[in-house]
Amino acid sequence: MEQRTLGASGIVVSDIAFGAMNFGFPGGPSDEQAVAMVRQALDAGVNLVDTADVYSQGESERVVGLAIAGRRDEVVLATKFGLPMGEHPNESGGSARWVRRAVEGSLRRLGTDYIDLYQMHRPDYRTDLEETLSVLTDLVREGKVRAIGSSTFPAELIVSAQWAADRSGSRRFVTEQPRYSIFNRRPETHVFPTLQSFGMGALTYAPLASGWLTGRSDPTGGQRAQMEKRAFDLADPANQTKVRAAGRLRELADGMGVPMTHLALGFVRSHPAVSTVLIGARTPEQLDDLLAGADVVLDDSVLDRIDEIVEPGTDINPADNFDATVPALADKRLRRRHTISRPALTHDRPNVVPAT
Repeated sequence: MEQRTLGASGIVVSDIAFGAMNFGFPGGPSDEQAVAMVRQALDAGVNLVDTADVYSQGESERVVGLAIAGRRDEVVLATKFGLPMGEHPNESGGSARWVRRAVEGSLRRLGTDYIDLYQMHRPDYRTDLEETLSVLTDLVREGKVRAIGSSTFPAELIVSAQWAADRSGSRRFVTEQPRYSIFNRRPETHVFPTLQSFGMGALTYAPLASGWLTGRSDPTGGQRAQMEKRAFDLADPANQTKVRAAGRLRELADGMGVPMTHLALGFVRSHPAVSTVLIGARTPEQLDDLLAGADVVLDDSVLDRIDEIVEPGTDINPADNFDATVPALADKRLRRRHTISRPALTHDRPNVVPAT
């Protein structure tokens, strides 16, 4: 399996990584199956395992901890913080108060005393980035975290985070985790070039576009279709476009003599900005198939054909993305000029929104 450097961290990772989002929830693999799958991936040369505190409210981290027990030194362990872990308003986000609690919870569930890559799961527009970077820097100095990254940040916020780190003398994000597949190519427009300009690495997720690129004759019949209904609703013309594009991609894969899953993985791995691709297999059979595609390399003629099917830099259906709502869209007061009795707002700083 190919080895790549994870951004400016100096950490070497396999170009395929194990994503553990499917662990710990009803209908997912049992603890025993999940542990066996992680160890199967490690034996095949995968060395990065990615999870998050919010996945099944901590259960995924617990299972990952079981899986890496006795093999911790082999594993580049990545997890995430920031999405709600409870109903209390201070159980989410990027405040120093919450990050301190979140990291201790993750360390406990993972059964380890350090995290190799600690990622901010979503932007927190209510907390100044310097606040978040400062506490993350403290965690690095204390040895609880080795490197820090972001997840699903737009390009402009990636830049803001780099500037904030420079201003405050804090550690900077060295990675970003965007959604990226043949059907979800928006990162090519701004996110990937921004990452490359700052020497950051990309850990991409959803290379099979939530099941659309598995090669099934009816992608809408899979389990993921029940979880992400809007991404599979055929009443949406964009999803009808997916059906047609998937058919053309199946023809391309058949002509190459490879499974469509291998075509999808090869596409993502071919982008120069990508450090590693997270695969989220739910069964040993799915994992076997995806690991078998680790050596598939697509030449320029195949990539050109894919460009003809899905235009570079575009998402077939923008509803596939889990973007955080930016303040300027969530609060109408930030979009309107008031000439009389204009309320005092705190939006002069780009990361702060008015209280609601």
